Amino acid sequence: MSESTGVPAVDSLVVWSLAAVAICAGLGLLWRLVRGVRRIATRVDDFVDDWQGTPPRPGVPGRAGVMERLDGIEARVTRIEHEVRPNSGLSMRDAVDRVDVALNGPPPAAPP
Repeated sequence: MSESTGVPAVDSLVVWSLAAVAICAGLGLLWRLVRGVRRIATRVDDFVDDWQGTPPRPGVPGRAGVMERLDGIEARVTRIEHEVRPNSGLSMRDAVDRVDVALNGPPPAAPP
């Protein structure tokens, strides 16, 4: 500050006011940064809990993680595939084929 008002008390007040404004602005920026980092950390923590699952707590049931849920989906798909493909005669597809043959007769032979 090269200019002076000529009144030392006013000059001192201006310098301290500028310092206070600078400090408040720095604290405000720091607060916004900390708030953003905290929000991201909370989301990452939620993602990790969803991925790994959570154990049961008193009054709150546990939740399976992503890999356990995918394993359950694969098991159900395997059971469905067993039912829609002809196999040992016990699948739903085999039963439908038997009913079709009983109602319509055997399918025509394929040309050589």
